Amino acid sequence: MKLKRSGLWIVVVSLGILTGACTCRTTGETRDGAFIHISHGTDDAHRVLMALQMADLMSADHDVLVYFDIKGIEVVLNDAEDISFSHFPTSKTQLASLPQKGVTLMACPGCLKAAGKTPADLADGVEVADKAKFFSFTQGRILTLDY
Repeated sequence: MKLKRSGLWIVVVSLGILTGACTCRTTGETRDGAFIHISHGTDDAHRVLMALQMADLMSADHDVLVYFDIKGIEVVLNDAEDISFSHFPTSKTQLASLPQKGVTLMACPGCLKAAGKTPADLADGVEVADKAKFFSFTQGRILTLDY
C-alpha cells in the first residue's frame, strides 16, 4: 500500500511540474525561435518559397530569423526576380509581409560581396547579418530549418 501511495505521489508531482512548464510556454514568457537558412535562389523556387512560407507559419507563435546566403542572396536584392511556384505566394509578396509579422530577414555580408553587391543593394526590410543577433533573436530554444 505504501508503494502505491509513493507511486501516486510521484505521478501527481510530475504532472504538476509538467503542467507548470506548459503553462509557462503558453503564457508567452519565453518563446522558442526558428532560424531558417535559405541558400538557394531562382535555381530552386520551391525551396525558397517553402522556406518563406515556413517563416510565415512559425511567426504566429515563435520568433523567426531568416538567413540568406550563397544563391539565396539573389532573392533579397532590390532588383530580384519575383519568384513564383505552385500555390505559394510569390517571393516579393512574402518578403514584404514577413517583417510586418516580426520576422528578421538577414543577408550574409560575405556572400553579398562575392556577388558584387553591397548592403545598399538589399531590398527594404532586409539587413546585413550580425552574428550577435543570431543568438539574441529569441530567448528560447532555436530550431533550424535548412533550405
